[in-house]
Amino acid sequence: MKTGTFQAVILLTAFTFLASGCQNLQQQDAERGSEAIANSDPLPSWNDGKSKQAITDFVTRTTTDGNADFIPVLDRIACFDNDGTLWNEYPVYAQFLFSFDRVRAMAPEHPEWKREQPFKALLEGDMARVWASSMSDLLKLVAAAQANTTTTEFEQAVTTWMDTAINPNTGRHYGEMTYQPMIELLNYLHDNGYKTFIVSGSGIDFMRPWTEEAYGIPPDQVIGSSYVVKYEIRDGQPVLFRLPEINFVDDKENKPVGIHQHIGKRPVFTAGNSDGDYAMLQWTSTGPGPRFGMIIHHTDSIREAAYDSLSSIGHLQKGLNDAAKYNWVIVDMKEDWKEIYPPLQLVR
Repeated sequence: MKTGTFQAVILLTAFTFLASGCQNLQQQDAERGSEAIANSDPLPSWNDGKSKQAITDFVTRTTTDGNADFIPVLDRIACFDNDGTLWNEYPVYAQFLFSFDRVRAMAPEHPEWKREQPFKALLEGDMARVWASSMSDLLKLVAAAQANTTTTEFEQAVTTWMDTAINPNTGRHYGEMTYQPMIELLNYLHDNGYKTFIVSGSGIDFMRPWTEEAYGIPPDQVIGSSYVVKYEIRDGQPVLFRLPEINFVDDKENKPVGIHQHIGKRPVFTAGNSDGDYAMLQWTSTGPGPRFGMIIHHTDSIREAAYDSLSSIGHLQKGLNDAAKYNWVIVDMKEDWKEIYPPLQLVR
Protein backbone atom coordinates (compact mmCIF):
# COMPACT_ATOMS: atom_id res chain seq x y z
CA MET A 1 0.00 0.00 0.00
CA LYS A 2 1.33 3.40 -0.91
CA THR A 3 2.11 5.84 1.88
CA GLY A 4 -0.53 8.35 0.73
CA THR A 5 -3.21 5.66 0.57
CA PHE A 6 -2.27 4.35 4.02
CA GLN A 7 -2.52 7.86 5.52
CA ALA A 8 -5.93 8.35 3.90
CA VAL A 9 -7.21 5.11 5.42
CA ILE A 10 -5.93 6.15 8.85
CA LEU A 11 -7.60 9.59 8.57
CA LEU A 12 -10.87 8.06 7.37
CA THR A 13 -10.86 5.56 10.23
CA ALA A 14 -10.15 8.31 12.77
CA PHE A 15 -12.86 10.51 11.33
CA THR A 16 -15.38 7.65 11.43
CA PHE A 17 -14.46 6.90 15.06
CA LEU A 18 -14.79 10.55 16.10
CA ALA A 19 -18.08 10.96 14.26
CA SER A 20 -19.46 7.85 15.93
CA GLY A 21 -18.29 9.10 19.31
CA CYS A 22 -19.93 12.49 18.76
CA GLN A 23 -23.18 10.84 17.74
CA ASN A 24 -23.12 8.71 20.89
CA LEU A 25 -22.47 11.79 23.03
CA GLN A 26 -25.24 13.71 21.30
CA GLN A 27 -27.62 10.81 21.82
CA GLN A 28 -26.66 10.59 25.50
CA ASP A 29 -27.12 14.36 25.92
CA ALA A 30 -30.51 14.19 24.22
CA GLU A 31 -31.56 11.31 26.47
CA ARG A 32 -30.40 13.19 29.55
CA GLY A 33 -32.22 16.30 28.35
CA SER A 34 -35.43 14.37 27.74
CA GLU A 35 -35.11 12.74 31.13
CA ALA A 36 -34.56 16.14 32.79
CA ILE A 37 -37.63 17.57 31.08
CA ALA A 38 -39.67 14.54 32.05
CA ASN A 39 -38.52 14.78 35.66
CA SER A 40 -38.85 18.58 35.98
CA ASP A 41 -41.72 19.91 38.07
CA PRO A 42 -43.60 22.81 36.45
CA LEU A 43 -45.32 23.57 39.77
CA PRO A 44 -42.58 23.28 42.43
CA SER A 45 -44.40 25.44 44.99
CA TRP A 46 -47.43 23.13 44.93
CA ASN A 47 -47.56 20.14 47.26
CA ASP A 48 -48.26 16.82 45.59
CA GLY A 49 -51.95 16.12 45.94
CA LYS A 50 -55.33 16.17 44.23
CA SER A 51 -55.23 19.85 43.23
CA LYS A 52 -51.83 19.70 41.57
CA GLN A 53 -52.67 16.39 39.91
CA ALA A 54 -55.93 17.76 38.56
CA ILE A 55 -54.11 20.73 36.98
CA THR A 56 -51.37 18.67 35.31
CA ASP A 57 -53.84 16.02 34.15
CA PHE A 58 -56.06 18.65 32.52
CA VAL A 59 -53.17 20.42 30.80
CA THR A 60 -51.70 17.14 29.59
CA ARG A 61 -55.02 15.89 28.21
CA THR A 62 -55.88 19.13 26.46
CA THR A 63 -52.47 19.67 24.86
CA THR A 64 -51.65 16.11 23.73
CA ASP A 65 -52.36 15.79 20.01
CA GLY A 66 -54.62 12.84 19.34
CA ASN A 67 -56.16 12.84 22.81
CA ALA A 68 -59.96 12.93 22.89
CA ASP A 69 -59.79 16.08 25.08
CA PHE A 70 -57.27 17.90 22.88
CA ILE A 71 -57.99 21.65 22.62
CA PRO A 72 -56.59 23.63 19.65
CA VAL A 73 -54.18 26.39 20.64
CA LEU A 74 -56.56 29.16 19.52
CA ASP A 75 -59.18 27.88 21.98
CA ARG A 76 -56.87 27.53 24.97
CA ILE A 77 -58.26 30.49 26.90
CA ALA A 78 -57.66 30.74 30.66
CA CYS A 79 -59.16 33.47 32.86
CA PHE A 80 -58.04 34.46 36.35
CA ASP A 81 -59.51 36.74 38.95
CA ASN A 82 -56.81 38.98 40.42
CA ASP A 83 -57.52 40.02 44.03
CA GLY A 84 -57.24 36.98 46.27
CA THR A 85 -56.47 34.70 43.33
CA LEU A 86 -53.18 36.01 41.93
CA TRP A 87 -52.16 38.34 44.77
CA ASN A 88 -53.12 39.28 48.31
CA GLU A 89 -56.42 41.06 48.93
CA TYR A 90 -56.87 40.79 52.70
CA PRO A 91 -57.70 42.73 54.81
CA VAL A 92 -57.94 45.61 52.28
CA TYR A 93 -57.95 45.62 48.48
CA ALA A 94 -54.78 47.22 47.16
CA GLN A 95 -56.75 49.57 44.96
CA PHE A 96 -58.44 51.09 48.01
CA LEU A 97 -55.03 51.65 49.63
CA PHE A 98 -53.75 53.25 46.43
CA SER A 99 -56.79 55.53 46.37
CA PHE A 100 -56.30 56.53 50.01
CA ASP A 101 -52.64 57.42 49.42
CA ARG A 102 -53.52 59.36 46.30
CA VAL A 103 -56.25 61.37 48.07
CA ARG A 104 -53.75 62.30 50.79
CA ALA A 105 -51.27 63.43 48.14
CA MET A 106 -53.93 65.45 46.31
CA ALA A 107 -55.36 67.04 49.50
CA PRO A 108 -53.45 70.38 49.25
CA GLU A 109 -55.30 71.05 46.00
CA HIS A 110 -58.67 70.34 47.64
CA PRO A 111 -59.14 72.31 50.87
CA GLU A 112 -62.84 71.41 50.83
CA TRP A 113 -61.89 67.83 51.72
CA LYS A 114 -61.02 68.98 55.25
CA ARG A 115 -64.74 69.51 55.83
CA GLU A 116 -66.28 66.68 53.78
CA GLN A 117 -66.67 63.08 54.86
CA PRO A 118 -65.19 60.56 54.34
CA PHE A 119 -62.27 62.74 53.12
CA LYS A 120 -62.04 64.50 56.50
CA ALA A 121 -61.70 61.22 58.40
CA LEU A 122 -59.08 59.89 55.98
CA LEU A 123 -56.97 63.05 56.17
CA GLU A 124 -57.18 63.01 59.98
CA GLY A 125 -56.11 59.37 60.07
CA ASP A 126 -59.42 58.18 61.50
CA MET A 127 -59.51 54.90 59.61
CA ALA A 128 -62.21 53.46 61.85
CA ARG A 129 -64.50 56.25 60.65
CA VAL A 130 -63.42 55.64 57.05
CA TRP A 131 -64.24 51.92 57.19
CA ALA A 132 -67.54 52.69 58.87
CA SER A 133 -68.51 54.70 55.80
CA SER A 134 -71.08 53.45 53.33
CA MET A 135 -69.88 51.86 50.11
CA SER A 136 -71.05 54.92 48.21
CA ASP A 137 -68.85 57.13 50.42
CA LEU A 138 -65.87 54.82 49.95
CA LEU A 139 -66.40 54.99 46.21
CA LYS A 140 -66.26 58.78 46.48
CA LEU A 141 -62.68 58.39 47.69
CA VAL A 142 -61.88 55.98 44.87
CA ALA A 143 -63.44 58.27 42.26
CA ALA A 144 -61.61 61.33 43.58
CA ALA A 145 -58.32 59.45 43.35
CA GLN A 146 -58.87 57.95 39.92
CA ALA A 147 -60.97 60.33 37.85
CA ASN A 148 -60.40 63.83 36.46
CA THR A 149 -56.97 62.91 35.15
CA THR A 150 -55.50 61.80 31.86
CA THR A 151 -54.81 58.12 31.33
CA THR A 152 -51.09 58.87 31.09
CA GLU A 153 -51.07 60.76 34.41
CA PHE A 154 -53.01 57.99 36.08
CA GLU A 155 -50.69 55.29 34.75
CA GLN A 156 -47.69 57.17 36.14
CA ALA A 157 -49.39 57.52 39.53
CA VAL A 158 -50.07 53.78 39.66
CA THR A 159 -46.53 52.91 38.60
CA THR A 160 -45.02 55.20 41.25
CA TRP A 161 -47.26 53.74 43.96
CA MET A 162 -46.42 50.16 43.02
CA ASP A 163 -42.72 51.02 43.13
CA THR A 164 -42.83 52.73 46.52
CA ALA A 165 -45.81 51.65 48.66
CA ILE A 166 -45.16 49.07 51.38
CA ASN A 167 -47.74 46.73 52.89
CA PRO A 168 -47.63 47.40 56.66
CA ASN A 169 -48.41 43.77 57.55
CA THR A 170 -45.72 42.08 55.43
CA GLY A 171 -43.15 44.82 54.78
CA ARG A 172 -43.30 43.96 51.08
CA HIS A 173 -44.06 46.09 48.07
CA TYR A 174 -47.45 45.17 46.72
CA GLY A 175 -45.89 43.71 43.59
CA GLU A 176 -44.06 41.30 45.91
CA MET A 177 -47.34 39.96 47.27
CA THR A 178 -48.26 37.92 44.23
CA TYR A 179 -48.78 34.22 44.92
CA GLN A 180 -45.78 32.14 43.86
CA PRO A 181 -47.83 28.98 43.10
CA MET A 182 -50.11 30.97 40.81
CA ILE A 183 -47.16 32.54 38.98
CA GLU A 184 -45.94 29.01 38.32
CA LEU A 185 -49.40 28.00 37.11
CA LEU A 186 -49.55 30.94 34.70
CA ASN A 187 -46.11 30.04 33.34
CA TYR A 188 -47.11 26.39 33.03
CA LEU A 189 -50.17 27.34 31.01
CA HIS A 190 -48.14 29.74 28.84
CA ASP A 191 -45.62 27.01 28.12
CA ASN A 192 -48.45 24.75 26.97
CA GLY A 193 -50.02 27.18 24.53
CA TYR A 194 -52.64 28.74 26.80
CA LYS A 195 -53.45 32.45 26.57
CA THR A 196 -54.10 33.86 30.03
CA PHE A 197 -56.38 36.77 30.91
CA ILE A 198 -57.09 38.67 34.10
CA VAL A 199 -60.80 39.24 34.75
CA SER A 200 -61.11 41.38 37.86
CA GLY A 201 -63.43 43.77 39.64
CA SER A 202 -60.43 46.07 40.13
CA GLY A 203 -59.91 48.97 37.77
CA ILE A 204 -58.55 48.02 34.37
CA ASP A 205 -56.29 51.10 34.33
CA PHE A 206 -55.07 50.31 37.85
CA MET A 207 -53.91 46.83 36.81
CA ARG A 208 -52.55 47.32 33.31
CA PRO A 209 -49.36 49.25 34.25
CA TRP A 210 -47.89 46.34 36.22
CA THR A 211 -49.53 43.00 35.28
CA GLU A 212 -47.02 42.15 32.56
CA GLU A 213 -44.08 42.47 34.92
CA ALA A 214 -45.87 40.69 37.75
CA TYR A 215 -47.58 37.87 35.84
CA GLY A 216 -46.41 37.95 32.24
CA ILE A 217 -49.91 39.08 31.24
CA PRO A 218 -49.81 42.08 28.85
CA PRO A 219 -52.25 45.02 29.13
CA ASP A 220 -54.44 43.84 26.26
CA GLN A 221 -55.19 40.65 28.22
CA VAL A 222 -56.51 42.50 31.27
CA ILE A 223 -60.25 42.95 31.81
CA GLY A 224 -61.53 45.08 34.68
CA SER A 225 -63.86 47.79 35.87
CA SER A 226 -63.53 51.12 34.10
CA TYR A 227 -64.41 54.80 34.12
CA VAL A 228 -65.74 56.72 31.15
CA VAL A 229 -62.82 58.05 29.10
CA LYS A 230 -63.08 61.08 26.79
CA TYR A 231 -60.82 62.08 23.89
CA GLU A 232 -59.73 65.74 24.16
CA ILE A 233 -57.20 68.16 22.70
CA ARG A 234 -55.21 69.96 25.38
CA ASP A 235 -52.48 72.46 24.55
CA GLY A 236 -52.61 71.18 20.99
CA GLN A 237 -52.06 67.56 22.03
CA PRO A 238 -54.59 64.71 22.05
CA VAL A 239 -55.21 63.12 25.45
CA LEU A 240 -57.58 60.56 26.96
CA PHE A 241 -59.28 62.04 30.02
CA ARG A 242 -60.84 59.91 32.77
CA LEU A 243 -64.24 61.25 33.82
CA PRO A 244 -65.84 60.67 37.27
CA GLU A 245 -68.41 58.37 35.72
CA ILE A 246 -68.35 54.57 35.93
CA ASN A 247 -68.34 52.85 32.56
CA PHE A 248 -68.38 49.16 33.53
CA VAL A 249 -68.19 47.19 36.79
CA ASP A 250 -66.45 43.89 36.04
CA ASP A 251 -67.76 41.83 38.93
CA LYS A 252 -70.15 38.93 39.55
CA GLU A 253 -72.57 38.45 36.62
CA ASN A 254 -70.70 41.09 34.64
CA LYS A 255 -67.52 39.00 34.47
CA PRO A 256 -68.83 36.69 31.72
CA VAL A 257 -70.08 39.83 29.95
CA GLY A 258 -66.62 41.37 30.13
CA ILE A 259 -65.08 38.15 28.83
CA HIS A 260 -67.47 38.12 25.89
CA GLN A 261 -66.85 41.78 25.04
CA HIS A 262 -63.06 41.63 25.33
CA ILE A 263 -62.19 38.08 24.28
CA GLY A 264 -65.14 36.82 22.25
CA LYS A 265 -64.59 33.22 23.38
CA ARG A 266 -65.68 31.24 26.39
CA PRO A 267 -62.67 30.23 28.51
CA VAL A 268 -61.87 26.57 29.14
CA PHE A 269 -59.90 27.24 32.33
CA THR A 270 -60.95 29.67 35.06
CA ALA A 271 -59.70 30.40 38.56
CA GLY A 272 -61.21 32.62 41.25
CA ASN A 273 -61.47 32.84 45.02
CA SER A 274 -64.81 34.36 45.92
CA ASP A 275 -68.50 34.35 45.10
CA GLY A 276 -67.76 37.37 42.94
CA ASP A 277 -66.16 34.85 40.57
CA TYR A 278 -69.08 32.40 40.68
CA ALA A 279 -70.68 33.48 37.40
CA MET A 280 -67.33 33.39 35.58
CA LEU A 281 -66.64 29.88 36.89
CA GLN A 282 -70.16 28.76 36.02
CA TRP A 283 -69.90 30.23 32.51
CA THR A 284 -66.66 28.36 31.95
CA SER A 285 -67.75 25.03 33.38
CA THR A 286 -71.02 24.73 31.46
CA GLY A 287 -69.42 25.01 28.04
CA PRO A 288 -68.88 22.02 25.72
CA GLY A 289 -65.75 19.88 25.85
CA PRO A 290 -63.13 19.67 28.62
CA ARG A 291 -63.42 22.42 31.25
CA PHE A 292 -61.51 23.36 34.40
CA GLY A 293 -62.73 25.52 37.28
CA MET A 294 -60.65 26.28 40.35
CA ILE A 295 -61.30 28.14 43.60
CA ILE A 296 -58.46 29.38 45.82
CA HIS A 297 -59.64 28.81 49.40
CA HIS A 298 -57.85 31.04 51.90
CA THR A 299 -57.19 28.68 54.81
CA ASP A 300 -53.72 29.71 55.98
CA SER A 301 -53.99 32.06 58.95
CA ILE A 302 -50.25 31.84 59.66
CA ARG A 303 -48.67 32.60 56.29
CA GLU A 304 -51.49 34.72 54.85
CA ALA A 305 -55.11 34.81 56.13
CA ALA A 306 -58.04 32.44 56.70
CA TYR A 307 -61.40 33.73 55.50
CA ASP A 308 -64.44 32.73 53.45
CA SER A 309 -68.16 32.90 54.30
CA LEU A 310 -67.92 35.40 57.18
CA SER A 311 -65.69 37.89 55.34
CA SER A 312 -66.82 40.93 53.37
CA ILE A 313 -63.47 40.77 51.56
CA GLY A 314 -63.35 37.72 49.29
CA HIS A 315 -66.67 36.38 50.58
CA LEU A 316 -66.93 32.71 49.63
CA GLN A 317 -69.93 30.50 50.36
CA LYS A 318 -71.91 29.71 47.22
CA GLY A 319 -68.75 28.65 45.39
CA LEU A 320 -67.89 26.14 48.11
CA ASN A 321 -71.45 24.81 48.21
CA ASP A 322 -71.64 24.23 44.45
CA ALA A 323 -68.06 23.13 43.79
CA ALA A 324 -68.97 19.44 43.53
CA LYS A 325 -71.89 20.21 41.21
CA TYR A 326 -69.56 21.82 38.67
CA ASN A 327 -66.49 19.69 39.45
CA TRP A 328 -64.50 22.72 40.59
CA VAL A 329 -61.13 22.08 42.22
CA ILE A 330 -60.88 23.64 45.69
CA VAL A 331 -57.28 24.66 46.32
CA ASP A 332 -56.58 24.62 50.06
CA MET A 333 -53.92 27.30 50.44
CA LYS A 334 -52.59 25.83 53.69
CA GLU A 335 -52.39 22.25 52.44
CA ASP A 336 -51.70 22.67 48.73
CA TRP A 337 -49.07 25.42 48.67
CA LYS A 338 -45.50 25.04 49.88
CA GLU A 339 -44.92 28.77 49.54
CA ILE A 340 -47.27 31.76 49.47
CA TYR A 341 -45.15 34.66 48.20
CA PRO A 342 -42.03 34.66 45.99
CA PRO A 343 -38.69 34.89 47.79
CA LEU A 344 -37.82 38.57 48.09
CA GLN A 345 -34.50 38.18 46.30
CA LEU A 346 -36.36 37.03 43.18
CA VAL A 347 -38.58 40.09 42.91
CA ARG A 348 -36.38 42.96 44.07
